[in-house]
Amino acid sequence: MMAERIKIAIAALVAAGGLAAFYALGEQPTVVRLAALLGCFALAVVIMWFTLAGQTFLVFARESWEEAKRVVWPSRKETLQTTGVVFLFVFVMALFLWVVDAGLLWATQKLLGAGG
Repeated sequence: MMAERIKIAIAALVAAGGLAAFYALGEQPTVVRLAALLGCFALAVVIMWFTLAGQTFLVFARESWEEAKRVVWPSRKETLQTTGVVFLFVFVMALFLWVVDAGLLWATQKLLGAGG
């Protein structure tokens, strides 16, 4: 259990070191900075791979991928219809809120005597 915590702490420190290196190499070309960042992140992932948390995540990711394969995705027609309904709803709601806002503005101006 203690070894797991040490591995996780080392992985976190390596990832943080990559982030620190990215900013410390501010004068270097972006490619070098990104290489340092991604290299450290990759090393942190490899370290996490050998922890119980990493193995649990790997099992979860595999199961999620298999579940995504079983999903029945909507057809193009269904997607376009749903998108159209969403756009229509957004337009109607925007119109409604504009009318409410204009009405409240008019009422406020009448009550305060500021409007014409």
